[in-house]
Order: sequence, then structure tokens, then C-alpha cells
Amino acid sequence: MTPSTPQKNETKEMQMEMLNSKTLKHAFLVLILAASFSTLGGCATVEGAGKDIQSAGEAIEEGAEEASN
Repeated sequence: MTPSTPQKNETKEMQMEMLNSKTLKHAFLVLILAASFSTLGGCATVEGAGKDIQSAGEAIEEGAEEASN
């Protein structure tokens, strides 16, 4: 065996650890971005639902006013 063999193995192990670390960081970043976009989309949906409920409430209120007159 040559003395450089253990050093090459250590270098390969370090490279694999760095690759795994980078891969995990990228996966985490993608997960955070996906969650952010989902949250923003959910806000738009809730806002739309709020407007629908408000308009329905106004229609009921108008109907009640007409019925009382």
C-alpha cells in the first residue's frame, strides 16, 4: 500500500460529506421556498373567501332590510 491511499480515501470522504451537506442545504432551501409560496397562495385564497363571505352577508342584510319595509 502506498501512503497516499488513506489520504485519498479521506479526501473522497470529505468530498462526499460536502456534497451531502450541499444537497441537504439545497433540499432545505427548496422546501422553505415551496412552503413560502404555499403560504402566500393560501393568503390569497383566504382573502377571496373573506370577500365572498362579506358580499353574502351584505346580500342577507339587504334582504332583511327589504323584508322589514
